Amino acid sequence: MSTSHSHSLEGNAHGTTSTRKVAVSSGIGATIEAYDFIGYGTAAALYFSHDFFPSSDPLTGTLLSFATLGVGFAVRPLGGVIGGYLGDKVGRKPVLVASLILMGLATFFIGLLPTYETVGIWAGILLVLVRVVQGLAYGAEWGGAILMTYEHAPWRSKGKYTGIVQSGFPVGLLLANLVFLVSVHLPGTWAWRVPFLLSIILVIVGLVIRSKVPESPVFEEVKARGEIVKNPITQVLRDDWRNILRGIGLRVAETAGYAVAITFMLSYLKTEHLADNTLTLTAICVASAIGIFATYNWGKATDKVGRRPIYLFGTLVMVVFAFPMFLLVNTGVAVLIVIAVVIAYAVCQNSLAGAQGSWFPELFNANTRSSGASMAYQFSAVVSGFTPFVVTLLYSAWGWMGAAALFGFYGLVGLIATLVTKETFGPVERAAALAEDETMRVAA
Repeated sequence: MSTSHSHSLEGNAHGTTSTRKVAVSSGIGATIEAYDFIGYGTAAALYFSHDFFPSSDPLTGTLLSFATLGVGFAVRPLGGVIGGYLGDKVGRKPVLVASLILMGLATFFIGLLPTYETVGIWAGILLVLVRVVQGLAYGAEWGGAILMTYEHAPWRSKGKYTGIVQSGFPVGLLLANLVFLVSVHLPGTWAWRVPFLLSIILVIVGLVIRSKVPESPVFEEVKARGEIVKNPITQVLRDDWRNILRGIGLRVAETAGYAVAITFMLSYLKTEHLADNTLTLTAICVASAIGIFATYNWGKATDKVGRRPIYLFGTLVMVVFAFPMFLLVNTGVAVLIVIAVVIAYAVCQNSLAGAQGSWFPELFNANTRSSGASMAYQFSAVVSGFTPFVVTLLYSAWGWMGAAALFGFYGLVGLIATLVTKETFGPVERAAALAEDETMRVAA
């Protein structure tokens, strides 16, 4: 069974000398991974339906394009299992480096793929195969990046430093969409090829940075005590399956909500002629730029009020904002479209993402944490990955109200999961962290 002590109060109370370097390097890695993976979602919404599939039926092409997007999400749990297992057995750092290499190569090869016009059905098949590799790499990435940062950070600032890592995702979203915003003016398939080909530069930079960060001190302590378990996957499933299920519910609200509010919204605005590609990408760029600071500050806020209150707020806003979000974009007014996207992303999605970085690791023991947190985080990807496909079907049957209802439903799932998940950094833990800081100050 899981131990009863608070996992937020373990390791060095004051962090390590590498805390900031690890957080920044993990954040840069997260940026690269997000650029690669999210860039695919943008390309799937804007280009892949007609470049990789028959163009005779636009709706079918959109569905097939979103299905390939879902494949990457579907294999993310497997990547999470593999990465989590290796993270608990051999360390967090090796997983970080390997996942980045795989993701970078897969993304680069997307930029080289032939289209349907050139090789017919093989274009879609090759796209799916490369997407599988992307999904495996992305599934392994998050656990290593978050745990490295979390386990290096001081007790009182784990939300703050993991918030830096989580902020890497809106940075990646911003970079990906800025590149697409520029490349949209390029001729033919170069409009989507260039963003994927350019990712190789980011990967090289990321590998140089990640190679210089030290291993997690908590993992080293577990290893020194001889507490590395024979099979962390089976142990965490046996002892902490309830927290894995809770984590999946928490994560579904954030990632599947994003799939409706951002990924599907790209296609919706284009299909309904509410905004052109330039306006849509601009709205997402504005939202992601705000989201960089929003995610960091949401994470930092969990150190002040706890992890749970932030999640309660974010999921409640999702439920309330579901229908107003579509009412705003349906006006076709540029400013209102931007406002809707900013609220959906910087408030709804970012508040949940900011809290996850510290809350998820604290639900599991150190010797099975990589497996437990990764599985909780990545198994939700099965739902979120096929959400654009499902929401497109709902839209075809019931219009925008079907899409809005799904967004609100995901918020409700997250709200229920929040209510049944324990607070891990409440008043007792915060007081203990502050007391340790005071002790250090007096000693100095």
